[in-house]
Amino acid sequence: MPVPVPQQRTVPAAETTHGADLTLLVIEDDPAGTFAVPEPSSTTGARVRVRTARNLTEAGRLLTDDVDCILLDLDLEAAALPTGARADGPDDDTGAPDELAALKHVLRIAPRHAVLALTAEDDAERAAEAVRVGAQDYLFRGELDGRLLSRAIRYAVERKRADTAQHQLTESRLRAQENARLERGLLPTPLLDGSDLAFAAHYRPGRSRALLGGDFYDTVRTPDGTVHAMIGDVCGHGPDEAALGVELRIAWRALTLAGLCGDDLLSTLQQVLEHERQSEEIFATLCAIDIAPDGRDAGLCIAGHPAPLIARRGRAAHLLPHEDGGPALGLLPQARWPHRQVELGSSWSLMMYTDGLIEGRVEQEGTRRLGQDGMVEMVNGRLDQGLGGEALLEAAVTQVQELNGGELTDDVAVLLLERAEAGTYGPGAAWPSGASQRPPL
Repeated sequence: MPVPVPQQRTVPAAETTHGADLTLLVIEDDPAGTFAVPEPSSTTGARVRVRTARNLTEAGRLLTDDVDCILLDLDLEAAALPTGARADGPDDDTGAPDELAALKHVLRIAPRHAVLALTAEDDAERAAEAVRVGAQDYLFRGELDGRLLSRAIRYAVERKRADTAQHQLTESRLRAQENARLERGLLPTPLLDGSDLAFAAHYRPGRSRALLGGDFYDTVRTPDGTVHAMIGDVCGHGPDEAALGVELRIAWRALTLAGLCGDDLLSTLQQVLEHERQSEEIFATLCAIDIAPDGRDAGLCIAGHPAPLIARRGRAAHLLPHEDGGPALGLLPQARWPHRQVELGSSWSLMMYTDGLIEGRVEQEGTRRLGQDGMVEMVNGRLDQGLGGEALLEAAVTQVQELNGGELTDDVAVLLLERAEAGTYGPGAAWPSGASQRPPL
């Protein structure tokens, strides 16, 4: 059966959106076809192209993307609804038909189009209800003229655009809030109850408007009194890398609480990485340390990661030995990671970090990077100022940014563990400058 050719009439419009031509779809069931767009009072060169549909079925065929506005006669009978169209039911318990059924159907099939309701002058209550249901505006037949219609079309189109933009903005804000809550919930809460070590952390993702990056860390205390700390970095900066970092952190905590450590733990983590990564090119570096219950020595495992920095009372900070570390996770299928014993002493501060802290450039010297030596010198300067805990980490990251001449493009994670001499701090205590159980956001 041939599709009817749209009935179109083109008339000049006195006022249209930005002076551009507009297309109006008129839906009315006057069998005589007497309804016509009134002649505008003036012209600006813009035109209103009019299509006319006698019923809602025909309107569905004529409703194309180039239609800007719909003018719907509210007197269109509910019987004009297409066969199978969903009805919203009666307005009340009397069984009376829904007087706005046609409008609701149009709003369903044309969610992106502006809609004007056309009704009689003595039907203001239904006209107002039409706007409440979703129409952009209403017009009375007896008051309709060219200038009013032109302005109403322009207003309806602009209001629909504004409503759509506001709706999208609200959805975007809600999505951003939900993502922020999700990412914040994925950040670790160290389990150090019963330990005499103080803890602080600083986390700054490189992705714009993100709370979580590919860097990850965690700290837990097992029932035997050993404190296990870990920090790692998944190569890349996108959401996939951030998700993989969370998976590795959770796997590390579960394996640690299950009693694994050293080479056995890292081998299992590598299996997790190989199964969860998006491509075979993805790898992760990691540094793990197991601090004995007395806090005087520890076991160190390094998988392609920068070595921790330690500062002992009365001595300058320096890097822990790292010459016999293993490769990054995900590079060699049968890799092994030596477990090296290191002496910590009775009073110390241990800083673990990702390469985002040392790969920033030194602005005054062109392309030279800060590097580990520059970081050690910088941290020693802050220690000489008496900084510790969260204040030390914040000052270090801020100085790295200043040397870089702007925001760092890589993720940065830094954690700090400190053991003071007996009696200085109680179990679970923080530095005087304040340590947090979560990184600052």
